[in-house]
Amino acid sequence: MDINDIARRAGVSRATVSRYLNNGYVSQEKRRQIQLVIDETGYVPSQNARQLRTGKTRLVGVIIPKINSQSVSRMVAGITDRLAENNYQVVLANTNNDCQTEVSYINLFSGRKHVDGLILIGTVFTPAHLEAIQRLRMPFVVLGQRLDGYPSVYHNDYAAMHSLVSSIAPQITTPGYLGVLEEDIAAGEHRRLGFQDACKEAGIHVRPEALLQVQFTSDAGYFGAEQLLDTIEGLDSIICATDDIAFGAMMCMREYGKRVPEDVQITGFGDSMLSRIIHPSLTTVHLAYKTSGEHAAQLLIRQFKNKDLKTDEEVMSFDIHLRNTTR
Repeated sequence: MDINDIARRAGVSRATVSRYLNNGYVSQEKRRQIQLVIDETGYVPSQNARQLRTGKTRLVGVIIPKINSQSVSRMVAGITDRLAENNYQVVLANTNNDCQTEVSYINLFSGRKHVDGLILIGTVFTPAHLEAIQRLRMPFVVLGQRLDGYPSVYHNDYAAMHSLVSSIAPQITTPGYLGVLEEDIAAGEHRRLGFQDACKEAGIHVRPEALLQVQFTSDAGYFGAEQLLDTIEGLDSIICATDDIAFGAMMCMREYGKRVPEDVQITGFGDSMLSRIIHPSLTTVHLAYKTSGEHAAQLLIRQFKNKDLKTDEEVMSFDIHLRNTTR
């Protein structure tokens, strides 16, 4: 079964079937006839034949830092939804936060025969990353970070953390901060700076030893909170760079007999599903992760249609959710 058979059975020309399969203009009556034949026969267009004919794969590469992250899964959901609406499929590459693997995938996808475009959910940009990205000759979007000279969709992590801390500043006396790798500019550096500047503006002293870097896990949050308890006398607030870190900090407080929020208030960042159902519910920042994925996909699609769009960028909004882990 091929396109000629579909055309003969539907009583239309081969060119009409081709336009239909490639989303060109076809009258409603002929669309109905062609679709009826496709439904009856189970015909699936050959991807290889389409690629040879159009030079397009209708595939988009999406490189992700880890597959078991709620924020990443929400971004990917937004990407796939919007791409599917435009008849593109996704080839997903998980790097497990390994920089070398990430660069290898960028190089792999750089050959246009594999994918028509690439979305990178970025964390850290090494010189090897930048070199590989510079070699790309296809539509490309960075999601989650801002990269100068390239289309980017990202969150205002600094403003979000600053707003969160400012909203609870009247209840903070002696804070601790559990941050992440500073090379991750958005989640590491920008969130930490937002915390420090909000504290400074509120007249809250932050001791150098109160600033810790931990991994993106609940276990790391537990041990980080334990270290803060051991070193910061009178600790009454723990501000966390992610929800997972905050969950670990909450567990630590319970095991040490500290009441949340009466003795120590805790905040997260990301508004994961668990943040709403855990007890007490977690004060956190909501970022529009799924919407950001949709916008990244749309930005890539715009590049497919207009190759001159090289430096567009979008900054996503955020919301502060004050719940029961703060006073």
